[in-house]
Amino acid sequence: MSLDLPHLADGGRLDAWDHLRRPVWLFDPVSCRGVYANVAALALWGAVDLGELLSRDFSKLSPAVRARTDRLRTATAGGREVEERWTFYPNGQPVTVQAVISTVALTGGREVLLFEAGAVEVEAEERRAVEALRHSAGPVGLFDGEGRSLFASPAAFAAYGLDAGFTGRFVVAREGEAVLGGAMEGHATGAVFQMATAAGARWHHIDCRPLHDPVTGSISVLLNERDVTDRVEAEAARAAAEQKAAMAEARQRFLTDMSHELRTPLNAVLGFSALLCEAGLEPTQQDHVSRIHAAGERLADVVELMIGLSEQDDWVDGAAPRQAGEAHLHDIAPDPANEAEERAMRVLYVDDNDSNRALIAALLAVQGIVCETVDDGAQGLASASRGGWDVILMDIQMPVMDGVESTRRIRLLEDEASAVPIIALTANTLAEQLAVYAEVGMNDCITKPVKAPELLTKLFQWASTSWRDDWRRQTMAA
Repeated sequence: MSLDLPHLADGGRLDAWDHLRRPVWLFDPVSCRGVYANVAALALWGAVDLGELLSRDFSKLSPAVRARTDRLRTATAGGREVEERWTFYPNGQPVTVQAVISTVALTGGREVLLFEAGAVEVEAEERRAVEALRHSAGPVGLFDGEGRSLFASPAAFAAYGLDAGFTGRFVVAREGEAVLGGAMEGHATGAVFQMATAAGARWHHIDCRPLHDPVTGSISVLLNERDVTDRVEAEAARAAAEQKAAMAEARQRFLTDMSHELRTPLNAVLGFSALLCEAGLEPTQQDHVSRIHAAGERLADVVELMIGLSEQDDWVDGAAPRQAGEAHLHDIAPDPANEAEERAMRVLYVDDNDSNRALIAALLAVQGIVCETVDDGAQGLASASRGGWDVILMDIQMPVMDGVESTRRIRLLEDEASAVPIIALTANTLAEQLAVYAEVGMNDCITKPVKAPELLTKLFQWASTSWRDDWRRQTMAA
């Protein structure tokens, strides 16, 4: 079959190799097709003739063979030669050759690989071991005692290129030096390191150990790598999330404790100083009390600002805090007529702080409101179950039973007492805490230190709602 073959760039004819006994062929690594093969090469490849061989499409190369071919293009540039063993599969049958590979230029400047091959006999086990190594997904390399590359698998070439020495693979060179030094002293290393690959810095688990070079007999270093970047980054992300959650929890505990410990005593200072301001004291005493009250208000403003800024930190939800039960508030202004009702308003106040109980009871007594106090959530539940209350004021942090649990149990009562409006009266008003109060059935929230106008407004507002009628209608419908 007559073919129009290209010529070498120096003018030489390719068919000049036709009568050589050694198989010779040209392969274009770009198009992945044959360019020329002499008679001996046609026999090696099991081809009927040159036209049949050149019609074969070798583009479906495995990643390992593709990487190895790319390495040959780089290694043979500039007139260099590479000698290595190759196994081919003409017509599905394995043929192993020892080949000398170089790059030659054709007319027009196209460069192709020249293979000059000789058949070799290789034991089946060795042939399989070499082929498995060639196709290994993880980089495998063999180095001499100075860290120079003696062998690189196709995956290693794809990851590091042609001339990467041992320490050059490590992002931190001194880590590579330590591993290489340890191997030359007879120590194996199995650990995770950050490696400088062509795809960027990647985390690889390396297995590095000394062995004898089968060619020279000298001590060499085998480096086997496995990419574990996804696992390392997932573990780092999980650790960061756990640390962030722990810091957020610690921050919230601090804010909770701080707001409780500062707002609770301020509640008593402002409340009792306000009562004294209305007690008709002589001028000097009145001036002293007014100064105390004004200083307490300034301190309360500072505390609120400090807590508000802390809530807006990255560790805490930056959304503006919402009142517990905000979606259920009725836009009802206090009706002064409520104060003239035949039956005085009855309020149950649950708080473990005796100063707070005394203050609220005194403020409400001035308005003709009956206020009964108890000092923990369990007593609050017992008193609530007796019924007859218009509103319950509920502290949150208390011994025996806290305000959240007490509210939850009140809402589980089977009579009208289960529907009484419950207002949280607390220093703990972080956004997450307000959400919990609303979830268990609290209708509203008043922040300590208590401001008398806000307290009275909300008491009259909730006492005037038709919650009893709503409960009766729901009970009849059920």
